[in-house]
Amino acid sequence: MLPATRALLIANVVIFGLQFLLPDRIEELFALWPLDAGFAPWQLVSYAFLHGGLAHIAFNMIGLTSFGNELEAWWGAKRLYTFYFASVVTAAITQLAVTASLGDPTPTVGASGGIYGLLLGYAMMFPRRKVIPLIPPIPMPAWVFALLFAGLELYLGVTGTASGIAHFAHLGGMVGGFLMLRHWRIRAAND
Repeated sequence: MLPATRALLIANVVIFGLQFLLPDRIEELFALWPLDAGFAPWQLVSYAFLHGGLAHIAFNMIGLTSFGNELEAWWGAKRLYTFYFASVVTAAITQLAVTASLGDPTPTVGASGGIYGLLLGYAMMFPRRKVIPLIPPIPMPAWVFALLFAGLELYLGVTGTASGIAHFAHLGGMVGGFLMLRHWRIRAAND
């Protein structure tokens, strides 16, 4: 595992351990709270290191290692960090907009927005690589996998299915990843 991916994995696991030991205090300070219910600026990043349970962190860390390691090998550590945190922050801003519009006082936790950004980045960098999801285990090109997940998140978010999951934050992470890639491509074309 490459250094940046490993560092993100370790940070997530260590902070999840702290969250397990001191759940109320850690979540009060570091979860992403709605703007009118305890929001603080550092929460735009800190929420991504908290998780709602063992399955939540496990699936996110599988995504981090699967997509992050490949992207880090291609881009290097600095670009991976930039891309990942752009996705995390954009996911947070999207979630804040959604919770404000719905008047939802629930805090948000999880690296999923960053992971969805990595998924989009992977699909854009390696569109024809085969990905095999856990369920259903059917091989498909990365671009199809990303498109299916984006469509599913949009459907679940609009219909309100599977409440308690920040579907629009996931989409926001993908938007952040797309904007970061677009920015890099425009900058490279102008150099």
